[in-house]
Amino acid sequence: MEVELSRLRITRETVRAVLAEGPLAVAGDVPGSAGSGPGDVAAALLAAEAVGDVTVMSPDCQRIIALFATTGAAMRCREVCAQLGLETEARHVEGMRAKLKRLVEQGILAETAPGLFKVDGRKQGW
Repeated sequence: MEVELSRLRITRETVRAVLAEGPLAVAGDVPGSAGSGPGDVAAALLAAEAVGDVTVMSPDCQRIIALFATTGAAMRCREVCAQLGLETEARHVEGMRAKLKRLVEQGILAETAPGLFKVDGRKQGW
């Protein structure tokens, strides 16, 4: 329990540091577009933490969120698995799809086309 709380504290501090720096440009960002920068992802993480949602704070979800926040690209489940160094067998891809769908429900990612995911903060009001 203490290890998990320590990780949450570290994550909170990291997110606050990112927010303090302001929105950062991500490859492919269009100036003035909303909901696609690392600062937006950090705000979504803080909002999720504020309502007690620990799902997005899991190490797996943190890696996924970091990938999308740093690339800014839209990706398919198989691509996400490959980028994270996971196997691309059907069982791994389907597990990733479930995680990405949960992040869509949280408003951290958006499914822009069937099976295509990218950072999006519209549900968080960005």
